[in-house]
Amino acid sequence: MTMHTMVRPDVRAPRPPPPQGPLLRGLERFMARNRDRLVFVHLAMFFGFLVLMTVPLWLPLPGDSATFCNNFTLFANFVIWGLWFPLVFVSVIFTGRSWCGLLCPLGACSEWANGIGLKRQIPRWVRWQGTPIISFVLITVLAQTVDARGFPQGIAVVFGLAFACAIILGFLYGPGKAQRPWCRHMCPIGLMLGVFSRIGAVQFAPKRPKPGGEAYAEKGICPTMIDINRKTESRHCIECFRCVHPQSKGGLRLVLRWPGAEVAGIRGHNPNAAEVAFLFIATGLSLGGFLWLILPQYERWREGGGTWAIERGWYWIGTAGPSWLMSVHPAGREVYTWLDFFMISGFMLACAALVTAVLGVLTALSSWMAGRAGADRDFRRRFVEQAYAYMPVAMVSLVIGLGSELFESLKSFGLSAPVTADIKAVLFTLGVIWSLGLGRRLLGVQGLAGARRWLVLLPLIAGSAFIGAAWWPAIFGL
Repeated sequence: MTMHTMVRPDVRAPRPPPPQGPLLRGLERFMARNRDRLVFVHLAMFFGFLVLMTVPLWLPLPGDSATFCNNFTLFANFVIWGLWFPLVFVSVIFTGRSWCGLLCPLGACSEWANGIGLKRQIPRWVRWQGTPIISFVLITVLAQTVDARGFPQGIAVVFGLAFACAIILGFLYGPGKAQRPWCRHMCPIGLMLGVFSRIGAVQFAPKRPKPGGEAYAEKGICPTMIDINRKTESRHCIECFRCVHPQSKGGLRLVLRWPGAEVAGIRGHNPNAAEVAFLFIATGLSLGGFLWLILPQYERWREGGGTWAIERGWYWIGTAGPSWLMSVHPAGREVYTWLDFFMISGFMLACAALVTAVLGVLTALSSWMAGRAGADRDFRRRFVEQAYAYMPVAMVSLVIGLGSELFESLKSFGLSAPVTADIKAVLFTLGVIWSLGLGRRLLGVQGLAGARRWLVLLPLIAGSAFIGAAWWPAIFGL
């Protein structure tokens, strides 16, 4: 076999994308004609976020009777945490990472900075697959310690830091033309949307696919460094439409698929352990960010930790730290100390470690059982493939837990607490069913059928039940 015909093992031969309908062809032509006008959309989104971030800083704290209907500070908080965050998260099922390419002001700022920047080669530490996971952990913990959901100063810290990092990274790195190293390598929201876009209904597929599987290309038309003719996965595509030329025989084509189709056939779409690690860690970290607020055990652990520190003469632990690191709002009757900072961050990291360990053990058990039952591939690759089955239930859990502002707002429209809890329960049940369906299909791809497949599926069922039990307070309350 000559070198130019070799392909990587387990990478299926590329197939041309399916035919398009008139609706998709019309959308492609519209976006191709108007993509240069997206700069005006990005400017509008930038100034919109700027208003939501800064205006509340100059306003008095809301009174006890204020609502998001009559107070701009509460309105800004509701727009960001009650609408933008959960709806953008859910949108990946229907439109993929369209937020990133068409609307996101952070990515646009990073690209603008890249246009006038130093254009240095992107270093290996930025390209490392663990970098966006670390970014996600840091920004998620920081959002809790500065109370970004409770005070406008916290929102300003979190989003201000994100904007600064996006601009600096874009200015320093990216040797190509109009690149977005922030979106590809470091954006915590982009990582989350990218991973879950794999279960979405939208895909940009090469018209003339080349063999070899997913590849990275810093020199090319794609701002997130995708080798477009070897594109096999959805994760890094921000759907900017720059590679879409309806009249050309090359480039990418917009196609629709059944939600979850990419995950069901994940072995042909560049599965990797870093995504699995993020899936487990993000579920646990977000769970910890919710549970510390409501669990009575947390307060007992906090008191015990404070007593232990004071007995050793660590009196500084009871003092407040810098406002860019923790919530310090005497007027709002909330002042976090170093004890609070370490307890909150430690609790969240412990939850992330626990969830990762439990899901990892259950997935390992399923992978081992699959091997004993005659499944193909080695243990590690079976493990990575099967872990993707948790994606729907993990996504629904994150929406329910972190989108609490959205569900709380339903009460303002006359829905009672039991009805809201029922809506959450239905959503979670659908997520579980979807995850089990994907798990069954993944095991079928590995060569299992009949009773053997259902037996190997049991650990994945247990993992979904564990996630549900952990998020129970977010669904029904304590």
